[in-house]
Amino acid sequence: MILYKSTDWWEALRHLGSSPIIRRLLKRVLWVGLYATIITAVAVHFTKFNIAVDKEFFSFMGILLGLLLAFRTNTAYDRFYEGRRLWGQLVNNCRNLAGLLHARLPVHDQPNRTYLAGLLSNFPIALDGHLRKGVRFEKLEEVEVGFIEQLQNLDHVPSRLATQLQEFYERLLHQELILPTHLITIQRHHEALLDVAGACERIKATPIPFSYSYFIKGFITVFILIMPFNLLDTYQYLTVPITMFGAYALLGVEMIGDEIEDPFGKDSNDLPLTQISNRIRANVHEILGVDLHEDIRALADTPYTVVF
Repeated sequence: MILYKSTDWWEALRHLGSSPIIRRLLKRVLWVGLYATIITAVAVHFTKFNIAVDKEFFSFMGILLGLLLAFRTNTAYDRFYEGRRLWGQLVNNCRNLAGLLHARLPVHDQPNRTYLAGLLSNFPIALDGHLRKGVRFEKLEEVEVGFIEQLQNLDHVPSRLATQLQEFYERLLHQELILPTHLITIQRHHEALLDVAGACERIKATPIPFSYSYFIKGFITVFILIMPFNLLDTYQYLTVPITMFGAYALLGVEMIGDEIEDPFGKDSNDLPLTQISNRIRANVHEILGVDLHEDIRALADTPYTVVF
């Protein structure tokens, strides 16, 4: 995701090239410009070449296309925003768990505090990898001997981490470090961890229906192909830049929708899951009073840049 200050207009424009989608969009617009140039040159130099498109029909198509793109963009952004909302819940529940157990664990009980901080921090990092191309086990904390090696043999690492957290609560209950009433409160926040994981998997595994996406792409293609014929008689060679500008807007909206409908990828407009995971890790260690290396803590806050 590109992190930027929305109020800093010129800085945002300076980082425009940081987005691969903009570069792909500009290439497609150049192809549209080449097509419009050929059509315009032929029409201008060969007077017999005269294919007119009724302007009222073209305007009607434009209205329909605008409605379709608005619905497409809203649908994609709903998925993006739901993904961000779910990860916001994950942040809150991890902090709540750390705060609740911090209040119950003795200050001098560093082994249990360190174990909990590592295990709780590992969950969002593992979920980040699970939703992308695989868990990066070297980023997880080794909370006990052989811990990482055991996780490498599993298909769903977040579930295993949640199970170990549950076992840890039961162990604290057996040691009388927490009471059954405390466990009821803890359980509510703990169950939310896998609820978030399941909801994220639902978003990732349920893309926009192919027929719907294909229909919009086909509509945009036809609209752009007939656009020069609607403009030729009025604008002559100005048809080329006007067509390119229209293609930039139409193709850009559709490409952005394609990108953000899966908010858990590594495109420039996807959610910064890795940064959120690092922030959770820093917060959890701070709440529980467990030391964290300064370099790792710094990953939670990044400057104006592209983060994943």
